[in-house]
Amino acid sequence: MDRICLTLLLFVAVAMCRADTNNSSGGLLLPTDAVDSVLVPPENSDGGFSSLDSMLNWAISNSDPEKLKESAQAQQRLSPSELQKRQMEIKEIMEKTKMPSDGELMKIAISDLNNKSASLEDRYRALQELLELVEPIDNANGESIMDLHKLGGLVVITQELNHSDPGIRTIAAWILGKASQNNPIVQQQVLELQVLSKLMKMVKSDSVEEANKALYAVSALIRNNAASQEKFYAEAGGWMLHDILRNANLDIRLRKKAVLLLADLAAYQLENVDRDGPPFFNDRDLLKSVVDLTASPDLDLQEKALVAIRSFLQLRITEAIVFRDFCALGNALNRMKQSLHDLMADEYQRDYVMDVETLRIEVEQIFHKKLVKQ
Repeated sequence: MDRICLTLLLFVAVAMCRADTNNSSGGLLLPTDAVDSVLVPPENSDGGFSSLDSMLNWAISNSDPEKLKESAQAQQRLSPSELQKRQMEIKEIMEKTKMPSDGELMKIAISDLNNKSASLEDRYRALQELLELVEPIDNANGESIMDLHKLGGLVVITQELNHSDPGIRTIAAWILGKASQNNPIVQQQVLELQVLSKLMKMVKSDSVEEANKALYAVSALIRNNAASQEKFYAEAGGWMLHDILRNANLDIRLRKKAVLLLADLAAYQLENVDRDGPPFFNDRDLLKSVVDLTASPDLDLQEKALVAIRSFLQLRITEAIVFRDFCALGNALNRMKQSLHDLMADEYQRDYVMDVETLRIEVEQIFHKKLVKQ
């Protein structure tokens, strides 16, 4: 923002905050001499202000309250025509310095992405802008101004999944994940664009960030959505997750996302017992891969594995004998008990360790009950 606009903004902001509250005209009255009460930033100011709040704080801290008060009182002596003229001047200033809405910013970013001649830097900037803008989307009613699909945003973002630059693909997947999360409307819109298969292929990318953001998008797209899950299963999504879990060389964040998604899918099946569960839920190699995660040195991964095991144990399709004999769940839980006991000595993580131990005990109890029933 250039120096003139910055000065005008400071001028208006300070006048709004400092104006005489007894003004009976019903509008904002800005005296011409009020600008003398505001110290303009020095000429060598190189970065401006990070936000309107910081700009307003600077203006207030560098203003002269007495001069502002005198200026406001002086306006009360102006004629009605002069007051109206002043108000029109302020209205014009406000219009010129008005910040664009989120919807307008979104349209600009989408337009940039639709520009085939846009540079790589411009495409990065446009995607980063959209990434920030999808955060406040109202998932409850999908206000039209923030409707990515209506503005053509989802289409151009999904096109970026085919870009040659892995960074562009990564941000595009990230945006789709954020927009789809807990939003059935957007989930359906993205599903109709036939991008689930593409995202699943991106999970296998050599780029760690691309793989992580792609799996994040897949998870957001299919979580609590029966239609998306059916498509996921049809694309062998269960076996994709299995491959991730059994490969200890993969990025641990990717493995955490995979086991957490498995836990969510199993929990969703528990809540929808009338639906037939996918057969891979009872695959003993998959179950063993999850149980083996309890031996990980990463406590967070251990916890996520326990959450998944808890749900798997409660599924009717799984067999207790498989957990006992093939997965050696009993031994795994005992080893984990000793490991958690040792970690209790660390006072900085003791509370978290105790929470994990509580979960471990719960899993152990469910396991024993399932053994008795079968």
